[in-house]
Amino acid sequence: MATDQLSKVFSALADPTRRDILARLGDGDANVTELAAPFPISLPAISRHLKVLEGAGLITRDRQAQWRTNSLRTESLEEATTWMQHLSHLWDDRFSRLDVHLSAMKQALENTDSDKTDIDKEEDDD
Repeated sequence: MATDQLSKVFSALADPTRRDILARLGDGDANVTELAAPFPISLPAISRHLKVLEGAGLITRDRQAQWRTNSLRTESLEEATTWMQHLSHLWDDRFSRLDVHLSAMKQALENTDSDKTDIDKEEDDD
């Protein structure tokens, strides 16, 4: 089971139902019944999804009278985004270096082919 916060976030985001719930909460706060409406699963199943999201720090759950309101929290998403952007920059740098290397190889191959063509011409002239 995931113990660090970033692992909890990615584990929570791995489920499409939870991602859909987060997208819905992006439009505003909602209670369990409102969140469950588009899904063909039970209210207890939705509640379990909400507990996972809450444990990952992606939502907060507030009780107001008999209703429990769920709200999106962006801090954990921002941490995950920062981590992914860092990796993206590393890969962009690696791909840029690979492009430079491949261009140099292509140029060397073109020079070799050009040299062979020149040699072939000299042999034909003889």
